[in-house]
Amino acid sequence: MYTHRVMSPATDTRSERWNLRATRDEDALVREAAKLSEEGLTGFIRDAAIQEAKRVLADRQLFLIDEDEMQQFNELLDRPAEVPEGLRRLFSKPSVFSE
Repeated sequence: MYTHRVMSPATDTRSERWNLRATRDEDALVREAAKLSEEGLTGFIRDAAIQEAKRVLADRQLFLIDEDEMQQFNELLDRPAEVPEGLRRLFSKPSVFSE
């Protein structure tokens, strides 16, 4: 599970090493972008990776909905579960593992 922690450059030591390979075109693209952003290559890549990681994780942890949508969502959660007929038939038969 992802736990968000505020990173402080003064207290956190960057001890982990990332090694990755890229094509020449990818390398040129990223180097040019880092140069235009006036940031070093390592910092540019690290910041981009961290930003993307946060976006991906937030997409799975944070859901922004309005009050009406929240009410509809809660109603769906509160209603009794529906058991499909096929599943009901399947579970009514004896298990192939029982003797």
